[in-house]
Amino acid sequence: MGFGLGQNDEIPKNPIAWAKYQMNVVPDLIWDGDIPTEDHLLDQYAKWVTTDRRVLRDQYKGDREGYERAKEVLRNEVGERYYENLELCIRHNTALKSGAPCFERLWFFWCNHFAIIEKDFLAEFSTGPYHRNIIRPRMTGRFVDMVKAVTTSWAMIHNLDNSESIGPNSHRGKRRRQQGRVVSVNENHARELMELHTISPNAGYTQDDVVALSYIMAGWEHPWSKHREECNPVKFNPKKHEPGVHTVLGVPYKQKGISSKNKLMDVIDDLAKHPSTRAFIAFKLCRHFITDHPTDAMTAPIIKAWEESDGDLPSIHKALVDVVYEYTDKEMKFQNPEVWLLQTVKLTNAEWPPQSKDMGYNFKTKPNYLKRRPENVMREIGHLPYRPIQPNGFSDLESDWISPELLIRRLAVPQAMSRYIRGQIDFNHIIRKNCSAPEEILVQVSGMKNQLQRLQFLFPSYWMLKA
Repeated sequence: MGFGLGQNDEIPKNPIAWAKYQMNVVPDLIWDGDIPTEDHLLDQYAKWVTTDRRVLRDQYKGDREGYERAKEVLRNEVGERYYENLELCIRHNTALKSGAPCFERLWFFWCNHFAIIEKDFLAEFSTGPYHRNIIRPRMTGRFVDMVKAVTTSWAMIHNLDNSESIGPNSHRGKRRRQQGRVVSVNENHARELMELHTISPNAGYTQDDVVALSYIMAGWEHPWSKHREECNPVKFNPKKHEPGVHTVLGVPYKQKGISSKNKLMDVIDDLAKHPSTRAFIAFKLCRHFITDHPTDAMTAPIIKAWEESDGDLPSIHKALVDVVYEYTDKEMKFQNPEVWLLQTVKLTNAEWPPQSKDMGYNFKTKPNYLKRRPENVMREIGHLPYRPIQPNGFSDLESDWISPELLIRRLAVPQAMSRYIRGQIDFNHIIRKNCSAPEEILVQVSGMKNQLQRLQFLFPSYWMLKA
């Protein structure tokens, strides 16, 4: 459930207690430079979109080359190429150095579960702070509170276009229809909330449920403004909300008090405690950490912990620790590229990720200069965590990662990483510390002529690809 044990790490005397202890507190982010706030990055994105749309396109109309040159200057001014690399550095540095690797692995899991797809510069300006500020702090609370925060976050509202939803009988909807304009709700957010984030299709919801939930969600938006376009904080706009009582999964939801914003919170309360949600999330946790084909025996303890704790995430995570430990010697799980890379770094003590001094970026003096781009490494191995193509995130299935191309890419990583390794690696030490059948591996490694050959043999091997 972690990233392996480095050359200077001690084997925990009680691995279960060691792992469970990590679930109680959210570790601090570990980074030696400034960490940009969500507000700052939204400001940078606002500058990016407004200058591009309102200034450059008019100023360079008919001059494509001039427009591209001006856009390149703007790109550097707002850090469009910088922030995703910075977020990767913060993510990896924290994962390797927070002292809570099992917590960090679960952070990766939840970020992927509530995935933000690659669109509209979300990866450059929004997904990183969404992971850091929305998901991470809520990992020691209840699942329902995480869902509420994710659902109403700027990144998710924009990701799934909920600002475009207008109830046909809302104040705004009636005005638009009087003007002869089309009025409709966007079903994306409602569908993903049920299909991917909570109950899953196993709950048997219908298209009518999706539409009803879309009506309930209408009005949750990031308001548009002339000076910032869509880059404004999320608000509930009652003028776009579809009035009335709406039924989802047989339950009617109605307004309480003077605002209708409670209806979405009420729906999420029920979705989060639905039996299908518990089963779905427990299955996904086991599939991520244990096997592509989890059994009922694996998921049952996690579901039980969920029921007994009312969805308390530390309790759920601790139950998962027990299950993972029970099946450690019985199942093998193919590691996705990011986890595999960080295991390689951990075992070799490689100088990764780049630190703030290595980033080489300064808005005033070196606006177009980055010394090291972790994004390039992640792209090479086929796993950019801020850029999933599908709304269900990156796959946990071995079949989706074991293609010849992706395996060949991993073969090239040890040589590339060797430049970040200082000194000699004690292969005997790290193999005995991390592998359940060390003698077989040591025999093979001993036949290699030098450290690079050992790196190239060991880390893309069966023993490291699966855990």
